[in-house]
Amino acid sequence: MEEKKSILIVEDERAIVEILKFNLMREGYDTLEALDGELGLELARTKDPDLILLDVMLPKMNGFEICQNLRDAGSTVPIIMLTAREEETDKVGLEAGGDDYMTKPFSMRELMARVRANIRRRSLDLDARASVGTLLKAGELVIEPSTFSVTKNGEPVDLTQEEPEIVRQGAAELN
Repeated sequence: MEEKKSILIVEDERAIVEILKFNLMREGYDTLEALDGELGLELARTKDPDLILLDVMLPKMNGFEICQNLRDAGSTVPIIMLTAREEETDKVGLEAGGDDYMTKPFSMRELMARVRANIRRRSLDLDARASVGTLLKAGELVIEPSTFSVTKNGEPVDLTQEEPEIVRQGAAELN
């Protein structure tokens, strides 16, 4: 039986937290909740959630700071930013390391679809990384899925910017 995925909700409006919690639990997720940025960052670091729903405007520490802090620490957890502000600079919060964003008010159905998509994407990434030590060989080519590197006759092959993603997808499909 697959372990339940956990989602950290970092949102200062309790009513929104309760609605999100209800819908996420109905979809089969466990939830953790934080009503301010400092607690949200602490839970993200100590509880290792599978996804974070992160409000931008929070007391004690804003969502951009939390996101940047997690990314600087090497966290790859998917983060969906939730914002009531619609300025272009807020949408560019993805530059702080967010994976997706939604503007409030949002469709719960759309949010649940984005949650599932981001968790599925992370599972594929983790599966590809779990194949450490499994080399893929095709003639003179050797692919190391854990690092997405390729060698030919023992010499490293320079990959274009898009090619590591192609290697990652191919390795995920083979597992």
